[in-house]
Amino acid sequence: MPADENDKPNKPQMISTGAELILHILKEEGVDVIFGYPGGAVLPIYDALYKCKDIRHILVRHEQAAVHAAEAYARSTGKVGVVLVTSGPGATNAVTGLMDAKLDSIPVVCLSGQVPVPLIGKDAFQEADMVGITRPATKKSVQVRTAEALAPAIREAFAIARSGRPGPVLVDLPKNITVSEAPLPKAEPAKLEADAPATLDSNAVARAVEAMKTARKPLLYIGGGVINAGPEASKMLRTLAERTGFPVTSTLMGLGAYPSSSDHFLGMLGMHGAVEANMAAHDCDVLIALGARFDDRVTGRVDGFSPGSFKIQADIDPREFGKIIPVDVTLQGDLKATLSALLEGWGDTAASDLSQWWKEIEAWRAVKGFGFEQDTAPEAIIKPQYAISRLYEKVKASGRETFVSTEVGQHQMWAAQHFGFDEPNHWLTSGGLGTMGYGLPAAEGAQIAHPDALVIDIAGEASTLMNIQELGTIAQYQLPVKIFILNNHYMGMVRQWQELVHESRYSQSYSEALPDFVKLAESFGIRGLRVETLGALDETIDTMLAHSGPVLVDVHVEPEECCFPMIPSGATHDQMLLGPDRVFGGAELTEEGKRLV
Repeated sequence: MPADENDKPNKPQMISTGAELILHILKEEGVDVIFGYPGGAVLPIYDALYKCKDIRHILVRHEQAAVHAAEAYARSTGKVGVVLVTSGPGATNAVTGLMDAKLDSIPVVCLSGQVPVPLIGKDAFQEADMVGITRPATKKSVQVRTAEALAPAIREAFAIARSGRPGPVLVDLPKNITVSEAPLPKAEPAKLEADAPATLDSNAVARAVEAMKTARKPLLYIGGGVINAGPEASKMLRTLAERTGFPVTSTLMGLGAYPSSSDHFLGMLGMHGAVEANMAAHDCDVLIALGARFDDRVTGRVDGFSPGSFKIQADIDPREFGKIIPVDVTLQGDLKATLSALLEGWGDTAASDLSQWWKEIEAWRAVKGFGFEQDTAPEAIIKPQYAISRLYEKVKASGRETFVSTEVGQHQMWAAQHFGFDEPNHWLTSGGLGTMGYGLPAAEGAQIAHPDALVIDIAGEASTLMNIQELGTIAQYQLPVKIFILNNHYMGMVRQWQELVHESRYSQSYSEALPDFVKLAESFGIRGLRVETLGALDETIDTMLAHSGPVLVDVHVEPEECCFPMIPSGATHDQMLLGPDRVFGGAELTEEGKRLV
């Protein structure tokens, strides 16, 4: 009797269809959740999902939301987020999310349906060149043209997404490939030359350590790369700060990598950063940038950024070195290895005597740049900063593990200023792309990943409306997300710039008509609450936190409040506005800065 063909040595195992092979590879990669939306080109995959018990599918209401949910899932767990969308508009709707993930270095694999191979290039129904469209928005985009290429392509996608500097990868899947018989080749580690880990330059490490040991005004400047390097990197960062005695400041994306409750933490730096953080960055003599890319919202005027400092930059991506700010020492490699080398180089050396430097920092802290004045009368209008501060105090008192997502705008900056984070991966926001509509689906993704945790979307009414349809997903899966809307009827940050830069010409920034958010929430079966005066704020927050299901709270706040401090465009870190008519320290402003005052 002849041997079965499948028993021949080296012959790959055959999976009945490409769709089933896709799910097999996803399980092999440890995937347990997919965020997606079905359509004709991916129906074979959805049919296979119907029979699959090991992978949960979350039905979002828009493909952009699927990517944002996957981003938050990835950022809060350290896993790769997975998205499944159909061809044409389904896939093009995902592009904003993919670009968001690329700029914030979030590992996401997007599986997009495509018309059958024979129809590609013939303007078939719902055909779009997704490889061409997404090439600048991903680490890699690839289209699978044969059944034999299917398994290797998906395996490589996961390897690329999570390796080196993480990011999104798109795999375009023609429908005929998903219905064809497909081979399952033996799994082999993908060879990714471009993302091969660099060996740390020992001479560069020695120069960095020497500069750190001789510094009199040092500053650790950390970014999202510390969080992407994993929890161990954050622990090592804390050890480094303790051993050296150095102050620490963070980018928006780095919040939580170092505990905000520590006396060594100066807060966020940059355009809306803390006075003490910005002044320390300006006046320091050694700046150690760890996983931070010198984004323009951090640096202000490039030629005036930290002008007298010796700059050390550690990053896994060598393309970041010197891209914006010239540096004196570069340390390329995984940040865990870099931090380990810096700790080893520091050794048992006692913490530096930085008493004079800390005296300067404490003087800047005393300015209280994040301060605001809240009328305490029960009928008073609520300041947005006060609403977030009270929310934070009550969440902290609850002792619950809490994940916070935000939309984009003033509320995002106020949340960064007034809500503290002591652990990495609990702050979920859109940094590089600044995507309005990010927060609500991000909260979905975080809640799916952490069903027992408290998940809060701190939002603005304008951003909330960008992906308001996701209330349907929250309701369908009864996700106990808390949506905390700071409602000022404006696109707040747009209004602020129009006030300060364009002589209060509020062109198209005021929302003439808004929905009744309470009724809208209730129409989805979600608890809706509204608070309009100070006296009702605490009770409303308590009610929100006590409710076991999803809640939307519409908080009416001071409509014309501006977010300060603010570094005007073209200014440096010692040229901050602390209010519409208050300049910090009397530093000479640029002409544009003078116009703002």
